[in-house]
Order: sequence, then C-alpha cells, then structure tokens
Amino acid sequence: MTLARYACDPARSRGRRHAEQAAPTRTEYQRDRDRIVHSTAFRRLVYKTQVFLNHEGDLFRTRMTHSLEVAQLGRSIGRALHLNEDLVEAIALAHDLGHTPFGHAGQDALNDCMTGRGGFEHNLQSLRVVDELEERYPRFNGLNLTFETREGILKHCSRNNAERIEAAEPGGVARRFLDRSQPSLEAQLCNLADEIAYNAHDIDDGVRSGLISLEQLTEVELFDQFRQETLREFPTLQGRRLLYEAIRRMLSAQVYDVIDSTRAAVQQAAPLTADDVRADAALVGFSDGMRLKSAALKRFLLHNLYRHPQVMATTGQAKHVVRELFAEYLDDPGQMPQDFATRPDTARAVADYIAGMTDRFAAREHERMTGRKLLP
Repeated sequence: MTLARYACDPARSRGRRHAEQAAPTRTEYQRDRDRIVHSTAFRRLVYKTQVFLNHEGDLFRTRMTHSLEVAQLGRSIGRALHLNEDLVEAIALAHDLGHTPFGHAGQDALNDCMTGRGGFEHNLQSLRVVDELEERYPRFNGLNLTFETREGILKHCSRNNAERIEAAEPGGVARRFLDRSQPSLEAQLCNLADEIAYNAHDIDDGVRSGLISLEQLTEVELFDQFRQETLREFPTLQGRRLLYEAIRRMLSAQVYDVIDSTRAAVQQAAPLTADDVRADAALVGFSDGMRLKSAALKRFLLHNLYRHPQVMATTGQAKHVVRELFAEYLDDPGQMPQDFATRPDTARAVADYIAGMTDRFAAREHERMTGRKLLP
C-alpha cells in the first residue's frame, strides 16, 4: 500500500533513544510491534481487568483482548486512510502496558497512594514500561522503541510530568503537552479506536454479565438505530445474535464515519508531511452527529455499568487490595523482588511493582501478606 504523504514513514523516523542498526527484513515500526508482542508486560495483559475482574468470568474482555480489538480497528481505518498500519498496531498493542491490576479502580487507588510522591498515570506508566522497566537487552533498559511509537503511547500527560520528561528529553515525546501541538495521525487514530472498541465491547460484556439489558439499551440512540435496522431485516432475531449484529453494524458505522470525517479534515488542512499534522489541529475524529451519539453512549455506560452497585462493590474491594499492598511493601520493601527492593525511590519502586501485577497475583499477594481474602 502506498502511504499518504502525511503518514509516518519508518525511513524518516526520528529514531530511537539508543542507536541500533536497521533490521534487514523489517521496518522500524514492525520491529517496535514485535518487541511489544514479545514483552513481559504484554503477556500480563491477559490477566488484567478491563471492566470485570479476572475471576468474574472467562469470556469478559481483558486488557489484552481490548488491545487486540483496538489494533484491529486501528489497522482497518488506517488502511483506508493510507496511514502506516504497522505504527498504528504498535501503538494500539502498547497503549495499556502500564495499566494496573483491577482496571481503573487499581489505577485510582495507586494514584491516591502516590499523592505527594509524583502521582500515578497509567499512560505515563506505559511509556515507563517501554522506556525503563522491561529488561530484555544487554545495552539498554526498556524496549528502545521509536519516537513515533512512544509518542502515540503517551496519550495523556499532566503538565508537571511533561515538564519533567521534557527536561530529560528536550523536544521529545512530552513536548506536545507543553506547546499544545498534536501527535501523528496514527497516534490520533489509536486514541479514537480505543474509544470505539471499549464502547462496543463494554455493551457486550455488560449484557453478558446481566448488569445491563437489551431493553435498557433502547435508550441509546447509537445502539438502538442498529438494533431496529437488524430487526427490520431479521424480524425473529433475538438474544445474543441480535446483540452481536447490532454491535457489528454500530462498529461499522463508526469506522466509516471516522474515515469520511478524517478524509474531509485532512483535505481541508492539506498537510504535506507528518510534522505538518503535528502543527495543525486534531484531524482524526467523528462527524458532529456521531460525536454526540458516542458521548451519549459513554454516559449510558458510566451510569448503568461502570457505576452499577455490583461493579462498585467489587472495585471497592480491589482498591483496598492495592492500598494495603502499597502500605505493606512501603513498610517492608524486602517483600518485593531485590531489583525493586533496592531502588533509591522506594515509593516509585512499589508503584512500579504493583502496576505490573496481574489481577490474580495481586489478590494472592494481598491474601498472603494480610491473611484476608477480599477477592476470589
């Protein structure tokens, strides 16, 4: 496929923090993707929560299945827009590497624990994983990914953290959070593919769990228009087949909307290079109508699924696990592996160690250390 002139070209990459010889058969972004897939942090995603904790069912999404779905959506849209699919895939597969066990509950608890100690941001932690925490190569820490992949991984960043990263890496991946510029189109696309993926699969998981129903979803215009469309074609369809078909059509409509809207925005902006994209306003996005419908779906999921009493009760227990683990390790760092226990910044070492845990390992460690079993 011929890349658009404003796509990221691996031959023109800003490079890696540590210089390496080019691979004979793979582009720089393909190498990034392969390094991510073979990393320890990526393997752990299979036992990290998306919405439902790992013990609650084998068929609910995990961070790994979510990342794979983001990569699939991103590549499909990227191909239509003539962007670099390998870069899109690398960013998508790495974007949640820094997520804690127990989903956003774990992240919030760890951030509370790190108040006054630099805080905790899972996007920043994902960058920290690929820059420092992975231990695979003899000459450097981390995976030594390209600037463009690292830029896409750092989706959000507080100003304080951006200033700290900028001081260590002038003009690097945090600069855009200070000068309000944009990342590449591939990175912008991954941000939106992430949103599309979790909205769709949280509907599926929410209905599977019994916490939301097809009847409730009739309140959501973005979903219900495709439920009705499906029933006009298949009047007797019901249950999971009806749910799957409505979600499939909803996903397709969002994908085509992003493609059309982004093409129009790019045509108007007329960027000549990837750096022109960075200097412009965000170009990847929904149409106004689809943006409003997507926002309404997110509000529905927030009130009916993420804040459901059953979900809140479980995530409340998960927060206790993370907080008590943090306190135990901070009080006695020797309970962590030696390479964590001997670091000079004990609090950050504890945060790194807990953030790398899977749901089930964190639950087992908590039970071992406290004698109490808060989670199955």
